[in-house]
Amino acid sequence: MNVRSAPEKTLINGVEFNAVPGTRPVEVDGARTIAELFQIRCSALGNRTAHREKDFGIWKSFTWADYWQHAKWIGLALRKLGLARGEVVSILSEDRKEWAYFDMGIQCVGGIASGVYTTDSASQLSYLIRDSDSRFLIVEDEEQLDKYLQIEGEVPGLLNVIVLEDEGLHDLDHHRCIFIDDLYKIGQEAEAEMPNLFEEEIAKTQPGDTALLIYTSGTTGMPKGAMLSHENIMAAIEAGAHRLPTLEDDQQLCFLPLCHILERDVSIYFPLAAKCTVNFAESPETVFANLQEVSPSTLTAVPRVWEKIYSQVLILAQEATPTGRWAFAQAIKAGKARAEYLVRGESVPAGVALRYRFWDRLVLRNLRRMLGLDQMRRGGTGAAPISPELLKWYWGIGVPIVEGYGMTETAGIATINTLAENKLGTIGKVVPGIEVRIADGGEIQTKGLNNFQGYWRNDEKTAETFTDDGWLRTGDVGRIDDEGYVTITGRLKDIIITAGGKNITPAEIESRLKFSHYISDAVIIGDRRKYLTALIMIDQENVEKYAQDQKVPFSNFASLCAAKEVKDLIAAEVAAVNKEFARVEQIKDFRLIDVLLTAEDEELTATMKLKRSFVEKKHAHLIEDMYA
Repeated sequence: MNVRSAPEKTLINGVEFNAVPGTRPVEVDGARTIAELFQIRCSALGNRTAHREKDFGIWKSFTWADYWQHAKWIGLALRKLGLARGEVVSILSEDRKEWAYFDMGIQCVGGIASGVYTTDSASQLSYLIRDSDSRFLIVEDEEQLDKYLQIEGEVPGLLNVIVLEDEGLHDLDHHRCIFIDDLYKIGQEAEAEMPNLFEEEIAKTQPGDTALLIYTSGTTGMPKGAMLSHENIMAAIEAGAHRLPTLEDDQQLCFLPLCHILERDVSIYFPLAAKCTVNFAESPETVFANLQEVSPSTLTAVPRVWEKIYSQVLILAQEATPTGRWAFAQAIKAGKARAEYLVRGESVPAGVALRYRFWDRLVLRNLRRMLGLDQMRRGGTGAAPISPELLKWYWGIGVPIVEGYGMTETAGIATINTLAENKLGTIGKVVPGIEVRIADGGEIQTKGLNNFQGYWRNDEKTAETFTDDGWLRTGDVGRIDDEGYVTITGRLKDIIITAGGKNITPAEIESRLKFSHYISDAVIIGDRRKYLTALIMIDQENVEKYAQDQKVPFSNFASLCAAKEVKDLIAAEVAAVNKEFARVEQIKDFRLIDVLLTAEDEELTATMKLKRSFVEKKHAHLIEDMYA
């Protein structure tokens, strides 16, 4: 009888992984499930700090022992209240330590954790609870509880609603609602009754069990629940450690929604393996202030965040004295000259390096400190295209940012650039343990232990997402060059075929437009049309500053968009972008979307991506005007 030997091991920053990524069983320090890894970490690290969070303006530390104890009480309480293995618990909250406590507590007793965006409406919440058949709902505060109260008659399957904050709710008397402290007490009673039950449930959990249910943002149709197993997440942890390792003494800042697989990976699962500390931002509005306070070692963000920081710096530079503006321009010029070599992995000539050191000491070092990026050894970006010029700008100021690619269905990771192997304009090379191929028609397809199990109770959509030979259809179009770097050129469903029969992928044009600090987003139009046009969202802060400097009168956002000077400003930005593209790919006309959009608007997903179909439908009158 042949006995398969266990895979050989390798140490990465003191953590043991398989020497050959992607081989079964996937193990991190001997653990095969997230729950088992959680138990190992909390037992070994005890009183070391796992999380930091602000309370009344002061950063407070919470240990791995706190992490374990609260997750244990949560898991045991949910079991006592009726949660069975394989059932779903929905979490409707901003990022906070309790999000992690619930995530671990639910998984450790065999439940499935499902996040809900706080920007979702009551009707969207109703759909998600009903589709997932959630048994419990966690809500952060009165605002989120109100959404449940609006739809409680539509979700009779919920056993309980757990409320994290009691402010404004001291008189709450509802037969389904309990506060978090009451849940902890139930957990403490359960622990006293069955002291070993939590550990026994962890031991029962298998790598193939579903751990997470993550609903796709739904750029087309209703969201679908992607099922990710413990093995899927462990494979993502393994792949990330081999290509972008997190260090034990790292400080990280959690601020993107934990409903999203990207933030879940970098702020819960990767730190679980690396043993590092995660700092929770106070709110989405305080992110930049918290960034300055924490000065994280690594920071992964969507392009919109990096674009916002860049825009803020340009505004500050414009407000400086003439001497200050000149010094800033010289520093950026020196930084970009150095970056030209760094991003290609080449050695920097002595003269270029010396000039950079001068301006770094005089300007750039202070800039990084002011932004909270002075301790950062690596930044990351993903989830949407980013301008290569913007990445070069960050490398120029001494903040190296690398671009990667993943999706919910690949557990958040598939390809990545690194500091040593980096090619701007690409999404990097395939991470260890995962395969990528370009199918006929140009679609990027992936294969590996990180590929999800399928869509929750939707076999038809699951079958459509996989090829006959088991590869995941990403829906993205791209290519792989001779060095192994992957480039995304667009989405299959977004390809524009002009009236002249020319196939155009709009993503590259839109990305280049968004590099302008006066443009926050854009949608290229032109399918079955004679030429391309664009719907453009201006960057409110930067355009308002421009209007004030130029003494352009406006009373609100709509009047700002209507001002001739603003239209001329955007026309100049469009003209500059047109020079970079072939004639057939150039934008012949544009219109400004004159309403401010938030995640509550149907045109945007919760991750702030424009839904092309909704935008085209809602603003059809603007489109027709451009082709009249």
